[in-house]
Amino acid sequence: MDLKKVFNNLFTWQDQEEYDFRLPENYSENKVSTSEEDANVAPKNIFPSIELNLEYIKTRYNTLINSDIIIREFNLLARGKQYKAFLLFIDGMVDTDLINNYVLKPLMLRNSANTFDSDEDRVISEAKTNNITVRKVKKFDILEHISSSLLPQNSVSENETFEELINGINSGNCALFVDTLNVAFNIDVKGFKQRSVDSPQNELVIKGPHEAFVENIRTNTSLIRRIVNNENLIVENIEVGNITKTKCALIYMKDIASSDLVAEVEYRLNNLKVDSVLSAGELEQLISDSNDLGLPKALSTERPDTASRHLLQGRVIVIVNGTPFALIVPATLVDFLSTPEDVNLKPGFANFLKGIRFLAAAITLLLPGIYVAITSYHQEIFPTELLFSILASRENVPFPVIVEILAMEIAFELIREASLRVPSPIGSTIGIVGALVIGEAAVSASIVSPTLIIIVAITAIASSAIPDFSFGFHLRLFRFLFILLGYMAGFLGISLGLFVYISMIANMKSFGLTTTIPFSPYVRSKASKYFLAPIWKREHRPAYLDPKISKTQDNISMKWRY
Repeated sequence: MDLKKVFNNLFTWQDQEEYDFRLPENYSENKVSTSEEDANVAPKNIFPSIELNLEYIKTRYNTLINSDIIIREFNLLARGKQYKAFLLFIDGMVDTDLINNYVLKPLMLRNSANTFDSDEDRVISEAKTNNITVRKVKKFDILEHISSSLLPQNSVSENETFEELINGINSGNCALFVDTLNVAFNIDVKGFKQRSVDSPQNELVIKGPHEAFVENIRTNTSLIRRIVNNENLIVENIEVGNITKTKCALIYMKDIASSDLVAEVEYRLNNLKVDSVLSAGELEQLISDSNDLGLPKALSTERPDTASRHLLQGRVIVIVNGTPFALIVPATLVDFLSTPEDVNLKPGFANFLKGIRFLAAAITLLLPGIYVAITSYHQEIFPTELLFSILASRENVPFPVIVEILAMEIAFELIREASLRVPSPIGSTIGIVGALVIGEAAVSASIVSPTLIIIVAITAIASSAIPDFSFGFHLRLFRFLFILLGYMAGFLGISLGLFVYISMIANMKSFGLTTTIPFSPYVRSKASKYFLAPIWKREHRPAYLDPKISKTQDNISMKWRY
């Protein structure tokens, strides 16, 4: 019996109802709870007593164990009187020179602003009428005096609640508490290290600007403002996440974007009940419509010029602090096969590349399935010589075609994933060498046929020609479904699968906009559809976006010719 108990303890696990965790006796008195009940009990408004504020701040920020929370206590000098005060900031997120020179020095050192007679009232206006001087005098107010005379900072706000103040501190500001005041000063002194603006890493630039978004949200919004350069550009701040309170920027053109579209995006952002949102990818999943096919519902770009171009069309941009990508909504199927460089090329060149991309999407989705269907059911389609060549190459292969193609497709996906995960200097080497070695070895060992290697290689190359990574991943995933349909029912299975696939895509919506618009439903619009018209003919914005201003240029834009 004891031996059985020993083996049960070694190889089985049972959930214990009671755990022997022992806490200090005074734990319940000193603990800082994050539950909703305790949050409601916690003080919301700032106390007029600096001792109470200091005690609460120390408890809230756990200053006994937090090494980067700095509290600087000092005496503030104002009109010859001293007031107790303290500064609160997070080390590493602030510019210490700003705090020393533009916060502490004006408040602590004697100067003309804080040393004149304390009994003197302030004259705010003076007028002479019939040799009689009329003066309007305002009594001394320490709050107004500090804000208007002692803080030479360009961004200072007055907060009455702890939550507003703590949000600013967590984002890199410093807080000034003064005795007798139930208001604290939220001072912008951000100075944390951040990446400088660099060239795009994932989107090729041929003729466009070599600037890309960075992780700082204010830098990103400034990049867009420099390009758009219009006062109708609206940047709204929205916080998402109960814990992280991640700052998001909702950007749109007030005089162009549809009010319904702006209201819908704003409604979705303001109604997210999650603890944290740390990236644009997470936010895209939270605000997108239900998606059973995995088709992306928003465009993602790291180029400010691309975001600005979509803004001027009437779309809405969402930027998440900490992520160097912007989300563009709504997005249609046509947008996933377009690149930012199309508008920089002549229409003939751009439309040729657009046709190549459409062909690449069709090859990625259907080519392996069509090959399986032909070799399994429709051999008569091949010319006789080609059919004999394929049969000869498969003569010594012991596996059916479905096993061959699934094995090679999975092998190529493994090589693709491995090349992304290993360090960049050897990533490309793994991709090239792995594909060559595995393909050659598999053919030499008669595991797969050479024709199949060609099909898989062409499919892999075509999938790399898809501009949007998420859309390309979607096509690569559904490629396996069409392989199975082609093996089970040939062209009939592929046709039925393609009919259901297109029907489901045509039924999907992106922020109220059908994904396949303007083709299904058909929208009669003077704006170009998939292929680009000459630039002097691009006179209208897409009608399906319902822009407030439909025209982008005059009927005769190049007036120098006439």
